[in-house]
Amino acid sequence: MNRTATIERKTRETDIRLKLDLDGRGASSIDTGIPFMDHMLSLTAAHGFMDIEVSAQGDIDVDHHHTVEDLGICLGMAIHNALDAKAGIRRYGTALVPMDEALARVVLDISNRPFFGYRVHLTHSRAGNFDVNLLREFFRGLITHAGFTLHIDLLQGEEAHHIAESVFKAFGRAMDQATTPEDRLGDLPLSTKGSL
Repeated sequence: MNRTATIERKTRETDIRLKLDLDGRGASSIDTGIPFMDHMLSLTAAHGFMDIEVSAQGDIDVDHHHTVEDLGICLGMAIHNALDAKAGIRRYGTALVPMDEALARVVLDISNRPFFGYRVHLTHSRAGNFDVNLLREFFRGLITHAGFTLHIDLLQGEEAHHIAESVFKAFGRAMDQATTPEDRLGDLPLSTKGSL
């Protein structure tokens, strides 16, 4: 089963090429023009055992918003394409990941029903020159185009960088769990309806 996808998306605000292999080894080659996002996406790749290559150019001279959101859109499209009919996968994924004082929980359902619950309330949102509140837009774009139900909860945390790391690591681990083939299903989807 070849669970790979390549997405090329160009708008007036961004130009992104993203390659995804869901059955990789956690390798990444990422250049988004936003070092903080490079770091977060490399964490997702490593903890999700997926290979990700990203090359992105965006209007980061304006701010990071468009590039962060469009990265989520492209990753969501790639996941959707790589999973194809979604047959034989475990479908659900859950991860709790600590990063020092921060503790994040990510729960997802590869359901074809986009829903996003994001309960990450930050006292201080800056990590260097990056506004961690923008990660909401990244994940909103991702789930809309991947067709996920995704819940992200910050259970504990103070430092914005630690919070972001715990979220992205948990997302990678939940993705790995949900996309792992379940031998008992064969080519069937995990749904009593017969399809997702």
